[in-house]
Amino acid sequence: MTTPIEPTTGFATQQLHAGREPGDPYQARATPIYLTAGFVFDDFDHAEQTFSGREPGFVYSRHGNPTGESVERRLAALEKGTEAVLVASGQAATANALLAILRAGDRLVSSGSIYEGTRGLFLEHLQRFGVEVDFVDDPADIDAWRAAITPETRAFFAESISNPRNAVLDIAAVADVAHSVGAPLIIDNTLATPYLLRPIEHGADIVVHSASKFLAGHGSVLGGFIVDGGRFDWASGAFPHLSETRASDGLTHVERYGFRAFAGFLRDFAVPRFGAAPSPINAFLIEQGIETLSLRVERQSSSALRIAEFLEAQPEVEGVHYAGLSSNPYHLTAQRYLPRGSGAVFSFTLAGGEASARSFYDALRLFTKMTHLGDVRSLVIHPATTTHVLRSEDERARAGVTPGLIRLSVGIEDLPDLLADLDQAFEALRIASEPVRADVVKVA
Repeated sequence: MTTPIEPTTGFATQQLHAGREPGDPYQARATPIYLTAGFVFDDFDHAEQTFSGREPGFVYSRHGNPTGESVERRLAALEKGTEAVLVASGQAATANALLAILRAGDRLVSSGSIYEGTRGLFLEHLQRFGVEVDFVDDPADIDAWRAAITPETRAFFAESISNPRNAVLDIAAVADVAHSVGAPLIIDNTLATPYLLRPIEHGADIVVHSASKFLAGHGSVLGGFIVDGGRFDWASGAFPHLSETRASDGLTHVERYGFRAFAGFLRDFAVPRFGAAPSPINAFLIEQGIETLSLRVERQSSSALRIAEFLEAQPEVEGVHYAGLSSNPYHLTAQRYLPRGSGAVFSFTLAGGEASARSFYDALRLFTKMTHLGDVRSLVIHPATTTHVLRSEDERARAGVTPGLIRLSVGIEDLPDLLADLDQAFEALRIASEPVRADVVKVA
């Protein structure tokens, strides 16, 4: 029989054992994949009691599945939350978290330095549903967060480490601003992972993840998590669907779940009704990935720092945007929040703009050219012509996405091989940048 793991055990121990519960009659060591749409009831009463919630159990995989529940318990333990909900993608995690909180007429205060898919969700969908978004261009400016508040502000959103410039958020300071007006702070912790940073410990109320990235690690599945810190008071009246709307049993979500009202609403209504159900196979693969999370992230962060130092020494580089460097404006914040490393996703700016970026990018051989993050393989992308291509030139400039910006996601390859690939790409850039000598040009 499986023995519960104490919450005081180390991170690596928890990523292997936390949340594991007995129940499989064959005692499989790995979590079984329950690849089923629904679950059989013993009889009439069992069906009624399970649907009503009076008896624990599963009714349909859109509402929950044993394979998914296993990895949910594990991530909740790693993030120090009370409950985690697995959904089909990182985008689904952000969307469902906000749709479970906001309604028409509310306002969301968000960092301006966020993933482009999230930004599109806010501008093209939430606003269409009557939720306005107030962006803070400089997330390090705490006064700007305060200035963005209106009487209709109901939630705050930011990334712990921003994409693509590796800016580190002062989570505690932003949490204080959010809590001063009775609003929860939602943190996208995808790039940091709970190995490097646990936002709930610094005042965040809800954490979201794209599990497709570092948590899974292998670049083969999609998934997302919503983690409830279990400390926010939803009974203020600012969220009437949680504190005032009564279900058939006469109870509100606050009365039924207390500080777990948000997570309860997610499971009861938001996730199953919006249909963001994950595949049990994906849940299994994500849990397998989490078992090696600390090993991968530790190596990736260490290699990323060495690569950032290498890039900073190159004459063709105008700037390296990595908080682990002492020259970076976020370095002191990173030392406070990220003692284990500043992550593996960052960017650098080449002199010469898009032409230099093109020559350098095309010369890379080991770095995989694709849009993804947190893979075991090292990846590279040119944001201005890919991930941020739909933004105007002015919007890209405000986000720091210049024509010469290159984003890296450092993998687990041998560091000397990664450095050699970057070095030969710089050599190719130098050759491409050399002026053509007139005396060696052959005239046809």
